[in-house]
Amino acid sequence: MLVMRPVQLDDLDAILELTRFTGFGLTTLPNDRDLLLRRIREAVRGFDTMDEAGEPRGESYLFVMEDLHTGRVVGTSGVVSKVGGFEPFYAYRVETSVVESAQLNVRKEVRTLHLVRDHNGPSEIGSLFLHPDYRKGGNGWLLSLSRFLFMAENKSFFDPQVIAEMRGVLDEKGGSVFWDAIGRHFFEIDYPKADYLSVVSKRFIADLMPVHPIYVALLPPGAQAVVGQVHEQTRPALKMLQEEGLKFREMVDIFEGGPIVGCPLAEVRTVRESVRATVAEIVEQLPAGAAGAGGSTKEAAPGPAPHLIATVRRRMVACRAPLERTADGGVRIASATALALKIRVGDVVRFIAPRPREPRPAGAAPALASTPART
Repeated sequence: MLVMRPVQLDDLDAILELTRFTGFGLTTLPNDRDLLLRRIREAVRGFDTMDEAGEPRGESYLFVMEDLHTGRVVGTSGVVSKVGGFEPFYAYRVETSVVESAQLNVRKEVRTLHLVRDHNGPSEIGSLFLHPDYRKGGNGWLLSLSRFLFMAENKSFFDPQVIAEMRGVLDEKGGSVFWDAIGRHFFEIDYPKADYLSVVSKRFIADLMPVHPIYVALLPPGAQAVVGQVHEQTRPALKMLQEEGLKFREMVDIFEGGPIVGCPLAEVRTVRESVRATVAEIVEQLPAGAAGAGGSTKEAAPGPAPHLIATVRRRMVACRAPLERTADGGVRIASATALALKIRVGDVVRFIAPRPREPRPAGAAPALASTPART
């Protein structure tokens, strides 16, 4: 069974190994031992001080996915309670205006990019990565949405708004046509170097980033085409967040132009629809049910569908497993689930069922997610 749990200091080597597969553009998981150790320490401190935090102050919470059978760490996902603070959150706001000339019979929509510096920003989810061998069977669902169970249980520790920066379009060498069209002219470094430096310190952004609006129409066609578009490998993650209610916020990343999506935390489906219940019964086994999000689309077997189930402790542990409601309003779970979550009868859990999938016409190819319209 796979579980999500808070990161620990001794996970450093395992996460460092994972970064060999992350490629470019995942700035919060750099292939740098010292930076990763700093990130893990910040997360451990975030969990340790939750009882002291009266309001979100930029705490970092990082979770890892562990295969309990092998003890292997196979994925990560995280959330920052509030972006900004001493180092602001930077983005481009995409504005669209209409210009027209009756004399020339021309009417055009003109997009411009405006630099945003936010010192009091929303919560941000990120650091999502799953080992290629485990990208199946609803594992991505557990990896991504278990964070929202944690946020639902601890709303006071997070900003009322939540965003996600989606990885933008990069080439096979890690280059960004968007960066080459804008940032490279001012910073004189390539995209991977700028991406790495932004983890160390964002001071260079304040020093050199142009503050005047940038007309998208003046960029090379390749750069125009990727504004607000996602990396091919990021499409499934974007689709999942869109299904949770996050929408394009008319903002893009300043480095590679990837879209920023978000919504009020209270409107996230997992936050809004997840419920608490007491474990009323633990049985040896529950019959297998329909696969959850990301699982098989074949005809479902009888029995309860896999739910996302999480403990309500500050150091949340979560898994994906069948669950049944009992007549008294409690839940019934299997002994393997109870063992994985380290819970017993009488403990409280928070859970949510998978989002119903609309049937796909026979022979139809899976639809790829795209960013919402921006004009």
